[in-house]
Amino acid sequence: MPHIGLAKFRIGQVVKHRLFSFRGVVFDVDPEFNNTEEWYEAIPAEVRPRKDQPFYHLLAENDETEYVAYVSEQNLQADESGEPMRHPQLAEFFVETADGHYEPRERIHH
Repeated sequence: MPHIGLAKFRIGQVVKHRLFSFRGVVFDVDPEFNNTEEWYEAIPAEVRPRKDQPFYHLLAENDETEYVAYVSEQNLQADESGEPMRHPQLAEFFVETADGHYEPRERIHH
């Protein structure tokens, strides 16, 4: 059985990609890869991440646009810039605190 580690990053944390110029806010975490094989195989083999690690769902943005990204833990690092995020879906998931961090919004369950 493969070893599944604990997630390094938390919900609401701002992270940035190690290789590509984008950053995002974590809104969900999979303890290991949980996407399609087609998605996985589309990643060039030389940069394809291991499946046995946490994968993060991000409200992501770069200089041009905002989108949702799915990124392996090995390709992320904490973003310490303090720059605010502009993603239009942030308010659906988070409340921005006075110190510029993002806390999960209370959800009403039916």
